[in-house]
Amino acid sequence: MAAPTDYDAFLATQLPRQERPLASYRLPGEQVWLKKAGPRHARWRYFGLDVAARALQLPVLRPVPNPGGPEAIRIEARRLRQLAAAGLRVPPVLAVADDGFLMRHLGAPGTVPASLAEEMRDAMPGGAAPVLALWHQGLEALARVHAADQCLSQAFARNFVRCPDGVVGYVDFEDDPAARLPLPVCQARDALCYAHSTALYLHNVGALAAGRAAWADWLAGQSAPVRALVATSVRRMRWMRRLPEDRRWGRDVLRARMAFELMR
Repeated sequence: MAAPTDYDAFLATQLPRQERPLASYRLPGEQVWLKKAGPRHARWRYFGLDVAARALQLPVLRPVPNPGGPEAIRIEARRLRQLAAAGLRVPPVLAVADDGFLMRHLGAPGTVPASLAEEMRDAMPGGAAPVLALWHQGLEALARVHAADQCLSQAFARNFVRCPDGVVGYVDFEDDPAARLPLPVCQARDALCYAHSTALYLHNVGALAAGRAAWADWLAGQSAPVRALVATSVRRMRWMRRLPEDRRWGRDVLRARMAFELMR
């Protein structure tokens, strides 16, 4: 039987050798990822969005800066451990250094678990039923996060992944919304991010009306502050209903319009 891996020693040895920000390694019986600190990010680039959020009185749009550098490493390792302690499926943290950390692969060694966004896209040829089933799984996964009094960082469908046992896990935690915003605002942000990243899939298979009814049911299970924040945000985004549905205007415009149609 192979001796257990000394993760701290592996990280200390491999970190200075690694050139890429993120790289995968095969260790005895498992696959791991080493994430290395990148450049620091300038905070001024968030200024415009912060001003707009305040002017529109939309706290859910307040930016949460990703600091980059070693601080982002500390944030992500801390958040992964925090979410794991709350019983949520995230990559287990194995070792942490000042400028990098080691985490276990969420899938089986040698496999790449598909994101929920990829699964919904690939399910579209099958019509509404499989897309709606996947979309419901994402909603349920988000509800588990909120029931644990937690929030995600960017609750887009691309950051939800299915593990080999079918459980939906979560990735990408380089920022910490709850360190800057009240928890209900963070959870309302989660809801809006998920709607924004998935509504177009529902539209493309003719399932937007069914999704709207399920969205209302899901939202009813959220806390009163979250429901109020989402309702206020949607009300102040009414202008989105005037956005064109023509694809010639680009996917971003269409995605925003369909998110409003889902949540209205």
